[in-house]
Order: sequence, then C-alpha cells, then structure tokens
Amino acid sequence: MQKARIKLMGRDPHKLDEICNEIKKTSEKLGVVVSGPIPLPTKKIKVSLIKTPCGDGMHRGGGGGNWERWELRIHKRILDVGANERVLKQITRIPIPKDVNIEIILTD
Repeated sequence: MQKARIKLMGRDPHKLDEICNEIKKTSEKLGVVVSGPIPLPTKKIKVSLIKTPCGDGMHRGGGGGNWERWELRIHKRILDVGANERVLKQITRIPIPKDVNIEIILTD
C-alpha cells in the first residue's frame, strides 16, 4: 500500500498542531493508518542590527548605538498517512493558512 508523507512548515506551532489534528481525524474517520505528527527540530534564523540614535546607520566613536536582535523560528511536523484516493481528496480540502507550507510526497 502506498503511503503519503505530509510535511508541514510554519511560524506558528499552534496552527501546525491544529492542521495535524484535522488531518489525523479525517484519515482515522476513513479508516486509514496514521503515524505522527512527529515534531522536527525548529530552525532559528537570528539577525542582529545596530540602531544609532542619529539615524545615519553608522556606529560612531564614544557611545550611542544600541543593538536590535530579531529571530525567526520555523517549526516543522511530519505525518505518514496511508495513501487512499478518498483520504487524499479529503486532505486537500482542509483549509490551510497562507503562512503554513504543506508538502505531500507519495512513497511505496
């Protein structure tokens, strides 16, 4: 039987968990085996910028200038679902927010 590996990526872990629960409910309702969701390590992107009080963007001599630190976290989840035509059709009908990326790969 074919399996579908579903990868979800996004900035909000609560949205990812909600979508995983919906996928799990629909596939269990149709009688297909589901494994997951498996949380993968969070990717952290860090950016440090210097912000000067004069606004010219240069750090000058004696003082002034403070640092701004920004961080973006990308959370990931993986689900393995038995690939059935009805199940995949129901999964594609689930509304997915714009900031969540989904990738479905069929394997044997």
